Amino acid sequence: MPGAAATGTRHFLIGTELSREELDALLARALELKAAPLCSDALAGASVALIFEKPSTRTRLSFEAGIHELGGHPIVLRAGELQLARGESLRDTALVLSRQVAAVGVRTGPDEMLAELAAHSSIPVFNMLTALHHPCQALADLLTVREALGRLDGVRLAYVGDGTNVARSLALLGVLAGMEIAIASPPGYALAEDLEPSGEGSLTLHTDPREAVRGADVLYTDVWVSMGDEHAARERRAALAPYRIDEPLLDAAAPGAFALHCLPAHPGEEISEEVLYGARQRIWDQAENRRHAQKALLELLLPPRE
Repeated sequence: MPGAAATGTRHFLIGTELSREELDALLARALELKAAPLCSDALAGASVALIFEKPSTRTRLSFEAGIHELGGHPIVLRAGELQLARGESLRDTALVLSRQVAAVGVRTGPDEMLAELAAHSSIPVFNMLTALHHPCQALADLLTVREALGRLDGVRLAYVGDGTNVARSLALLGVLAGMEIAIASPPGYALAEDLEPSGEGSLTLHTDPREAVRGADVLYTDVWVSMGDEHAARERRAALAPYRIDEPLLDAAAPGAFALHCLPAHPGEEISEEVLYGARQRIWDQAENRRHAQKALLELLLPPRE
């Protein structure tokens, strides 16, 4: 793993750094932390840097609150506040961070930026969002499904809409957890067909949303116009309109199926208002579960200090 050879440092960049056993244990621990939020002081006396080059609500709130609950101190650094904005190298930034904080999270665009930072860091680097991956969101998603259904193995989750970083992380971690992941997207918006998740689950790609949701226990969607896509908003909305999660699409899934959404949501676009605020969703549990899943992740990345 980049940057880990000398010290045993673990990074969390795309999610598949975890084994199936570690993922299961992390989710079990997250449920314990949810039941007793102040039961751990794993970060007592430690500071964790959180670098935000992209806007954030849930990620910032959940990491700041979670680090505090673990006894640590979050240091939030916004775009333009680091010398990176004035040309300092990622290597130099990594070397400085490694001597000041216990770990660093990054919410940015290029995945290459995160990989380079990790390559030169002797502390854990974790991905709070990049263009291609959103693994912390996927941890909360899997935690929510496990909490609701009592298992992940064999659960069918259908994602409908744009093949975003959220969809990619769901595919990677869902298959690792033994789930059946079905992703339906219009032509031009699908995940790359060469994506090959590893695990006992399965991934299938569809163009018909009703085909994807047939037999699904969980339906999932993301916004149609993500950060950076505003220039093509009209075109994207037209292409993705048939992929809205609404009551009729939920009716086409398995009995008792519920909806998830990583938020922020746009009622009337990718999800109907009736589903977003109704009884057939666990979206707000899912948003809360970011904190609990990420606390378990931090405990894993930062074992007790001697």
